[in-house]
Amino acid sequence: MSSDVLPRWPAIGAEERPWVPGIPADAVPRAVRARHVGPYRAAVVPAIADVRVGLPSDVAALEAEATAEIARFDAEVGAELAPFAVVLLRSESASSSMIENLTSGARAVLLAEMGSTEKRNAQQIVGNVAAMRAALDLADDVDERAVLAMHDALLRTVDPGIAGRWRTEPVWIGGDSYGPHGAEYVPPHADAVPGLMADLVRFARRTDLPLLAQAALAHAQFETIHPFADGNGRTGRALVHAMLRAGRLTRRVTVPVSAGLLTDTRAYFDTLTAYRSGDPVPIVAMLATASFAAIANARQLVAELHDVRRGWEDTVRARRGATTWRLADLLLRQPVVDAATVARELGVSPANALRPIRPLVEAGVLTEFTGAARNRMWQSPEVLAALDAFAVRAGRRSLG
Repeated sequence: MSSDVLPRWPAIGAEERPWVPGIPADAVPRAVRARHVGPYRAAVVPAIADVRVGLPSDVAALEAEATAEIARFDAEVGAELAPFAVVLLRSESASSSMIENLTSGARAVLLAEMGSTEKRNAQQIVGNVAAMRAALDLADDVDERAVLAMHDALLRTVDPGIAGRWRTEPVWIGGDSYGPHGAEYVPPHADAVPGLMADLVRFARRTDLPLLAQAALAHAQFETIHPFADGNGRTGRALVHAMLRAGRLTRRVTVPVSAGLLTDTRAYFDTLTAYRSGDPVPIVAMLATASFAAIANARQLVAELHDVRRGWEDTVRARRGATTWRLADLLLRQPVVDAATVARELGVSPANALRPIRPLVEAGVLTEFTGAARNRMWQSPEVLAALDAFAVRAGRRSLG
């Protein structure tokens, strides 16, 4: 990076706090108890609402280039009639969950969206889809209530006791589950969370900053505050999308930036550590670079789905304008269906839902996978394969 003279970014401080274990002493070995005696040191997080932001010239150029690429991708994909907005939203939600080691195949996620409770990871990813949708829906007014609503959407199904509520107890990253002593990072005391979040919202609403850089810094500050008992990473990345939509950088689609961050999660976490030490530049550079990787991956997914849909034109026997072709288009965003889904989405009666399905089954576009006589379900193997390939590419350590 360049040697430009930059305004100082405030580093976190620390304070001692008394430690009261939440787990009974007889539930852990003596050696563990011995590591957690006496006060612990929690972060003191500075306010940033009015802090001057400066970037080295090379990082500023990278941020501007990434911003232009995001706008270009939003325009080219968002202008299409194909339902790629839904596909990319779900893909970003899955990628953000993968950063937290929550993984699930595309079919399991779609089944969870349809009500299946068989796979808990898939349920949590569906919660992340809901959080992302809430982030976009609330983008016109990003405030504390909007952040709480994102978190509520994320966790209300799997952990309703903490969903949509600021934490009231200590949390820590690393170390062991018994206490914060020896943790890699201990966020600020819960008493500080409401004030720090109000300050963060003021920063997020500023209009004097490059938007992608502002979103990166807001995300890093959010993760530093760690305002929730769980789900901070996923909510923090949803906040990025709310800010990009609020700033009108994205208008139609969700750029899967988490898929870019997945290429090197260790480096991503290192940028958050650097931010807490007073260096905001790495997280901005990381998010900008991740945007290029994410867009390249997303363009490949969109191209593959186009190829799949064109291939069906040669194999499916149905008259032009038939409901079967509307179902084929639906499969690009909903590649797992049952009769009820087909009836609802296509506006046909349940009794007629099988009519558009049959030609697609005969052509091999759809396959029935339950083996049941009732409550049957069908999948598009080609679309599911393209979605899973996107996830595999995102999870690689590099895109070279």
